[in-house]
Amino acid sequence: MEGMATPLHVELQQTRPWDLLEEEAHVSIGRTAALLERAFAQLLKPHGITPTQYNVLRILRGAGAAGLCRNEVGARLVTPVPDVTRLLDRMADMKLIARQRSDEDRRLVRTHLTAKGLDLVNSLDAVLRPSHLQRLAGIPREKITALVETLAEIRSNL
Repeated sequence: MEGMATPLHVELQQTRPWDLLEEEAHVSIGRTAALLERAFAQLLKPHGITPTQYNVLRILRGAGAAGLCRNEVGARLVTPVPDVTRLLDRMADMKLIARQRSDEDRRLVRTHLTAKGLDLVNSLDAVLRPSHLQRLAGIPREKITALVETLAEIRSNL
């Protein structure tokens, strides 16, 4: 049956029904997120970066010439990491980002994209956009909009 989604309990080979619909929804969100993240990581692998590194590139592209300090980058990550400094160190070693100490306040270090980092994140748009469209192909726009709104409501409860 093409187009029919596999129920979560079948996918997970679960023999006992869920005690709560809310529990099934929670596990379904986690399972879906994990599968999407794995597919996303596979798309990025040939480009030599991880999903978190891609997220940093997008954050810094959005920040523009002003750049951001380490704490601002960390606060904007989709998936928080325990050591933003080490993440940024690795990306600086890859020449994707550069850091610059403020002349006014020597304690403040701003992070910017390098030309290499900007070229990479811009080139990935053409790789990732078709993937986003393909993964949600066949789902009506109003359902996607409702999903986005529902997920925002869930996050606001956390």
